[in-house]
Amino acid sequence: MPRNTLKLAIALTVLAAPALSACGSSSAASDDKVVTVYSADGLKGENGDGWYDQVFKGFEKETGIKVKYVEGGSGEMVQRALREKNNPQADVLVTLPPFIQQADDKGLLQKYAPKGVDQVRGADKAADGTWTAVVNNYFGFVYNKKELAQAPTTWEELLQGSYKNKLQYSTPGVAGDGTAVLIKALHDFGGEKQAMDYLGKLQKNNVGPSASTGKLAPKVDKGELLVANGDVQMNFAQSKTMPNLGIWFPARAGGMPTTFALPYAAGLVTKAPHSENGRKLLDYMLGRTAQAQVSEIGGGFAARQDVQATDANAIALTKLMNGVEVFEPDWNTIGQNLTSYVDAWKSATGS
Repeated sequence: MPRNTLKLAIALTVLAAPALSACGSSSAASDDKVVTVYSADGLKGENGDGWYDQVFKGFEKETGIKVKYVEGGSGEMVQRALREKNNPQADVLVTLPPFIQQADDKGLLQKYAPKGVDQVRGADKAADGTWTAVVNNYFGFVYNKKELAQAPTTWEELLQGSYKNKLQYSTPGVAGDGTAVLIKALHDFGGEKQAMDYLGKLQKNNVGPSASTGKLAPKVDKGELLVANGDVQMNFAQSKTMPNLGIWFPARAGGMPTTFALPYAAGLVTKAPHSENGRKLLDYMLGRTAQAQVSEIGGGFAARQDVQATDANAIALTKLMNGVEVFEPDWNTIGQNLTSYVDAWKSATGS
């Protein structure tokens, strides 16, 4: 089992953006008992039973600060924060790589070291102190256990005619997990050309674009799809109420299944309207109480190395990851080339 560990999650419906203050600096309304979070989906439960639900409730009870929550794809959240750069509305930004690096590169994050960040593995936090993982995760795929006698094992299997209009993955460049499809293909196929050649062939079976990865698992569970992309923490949690959902990791024909860590990373927004409240929330999210709830509530693992999960979910997830090769992407290179990778994908698939 690799040192990076997974985490929790759950699919959820996109919440409407709350009405926000027009103030654009941390000095304005600094005493307001509110903090606004822009986040990628996956950590909030559809029925109020996700990690975010528990953390926000505990934070509000402890501090009296109300959490306003806005959700979307990782790329969508970064673009929204970028549009508001001259008049920031969010205090805390949470996205998957490489979008958290992209936000940092665009000057959207300010330096802040939450309490406990020294217990986060070096690869899971920014060298310049602008972001840190708060929930670890792994990229994966899901399949329908009722319709398929066993999980697919290879990328090549997905080219079969039986998957036509029964396969879908979220949109690279928009969704974090969709972008992860590109990253894994680049690794598994050994380069951009080989990866794009494959994804071009796969397109004949692909239903089409999806801005949200979380919406795909319910379709797989119902049998509308046989296969879709996802991530371990979200899909593991979903499987508790979606009995037909199984998790798997594609391999090249004759090779080992692979995956990579895909943590939820959080940072304090530059010139956040409620910077002090944002700091308090980051401290709380990385605190031992909240980190201990990652596995228990969401079905994943903590970002802090000194919080060790031993519950039934942790044991099941460890078993799930047995025999899966974990590689570490070069996030700096991916961040620098993300636009060209997405353009190449569009060209290869006609999207």
